[in-house]
Amino acid sequence: IGPLGILLFILCYVAATLILVPGFILTLGAGAAFGLWKGFILVSLASTLAASAAFLTGRYLAGKWVLRKIGQAPRINALKDAIESEGWKIVVLTRLSPAIPYTMLNYIFSLTSLRFTHYAIASWIGMMPGTLAYVYLGSLGNLDTDGEKTVIEWMLIGAGIIATVTVTVLISRAATREMAKKLEEN
Repeated sequence: IGPLGILLFILCYVAATLILVPGFILTLGAGAAFGLWKGFILVSLASTLAASAAFLTGRYLAGKWVLRKIGQAPRINALKDAIESEGWKIVVLTRLSPAIPYTMLNYIFSLTSLRFTHYAIASWIGMMPGTLAYVYLGSLGNLDTDGEKTVIEWMLIGAGIIATVTVTVLISRAATREMAKKLEEN
């Protein structure tokens, strides 16, 4: 439905993020509906806007609610301490690692002294690899099914899936290790 569809997608992504619905579902859907590159750009924009909206909501409207939800969890408090000392670097690392859900991270970050601009830019950069991977996987659902695929085409699709999963796992593991190291330091 053209530009209206894009606007509706962005609004749905923001609303879903605000109510803690996992973003990967919409990200996969964007790949299927919009294709790889258009879906990637759209999700990159939508997820950054959604993360920013949740951050601002947590900081200015729902801070007490967030504190009640996360309580005094030692790991969360260690993460908050690491954010206070390392700032945007922790944002990038947590966005690269699937250890903490994207939706709750937005609210956790809002409880720190992290500057909004640093948060938004670091989130955008850190979410790119995962966004590309999920949009790519979603775009495979949009394969041309009118004609038969050749064995070579299926092999290339399979290789693309394997490469995407491998890179995502390697980045996630590296980010998780680095994150654990930063948490131990604080």
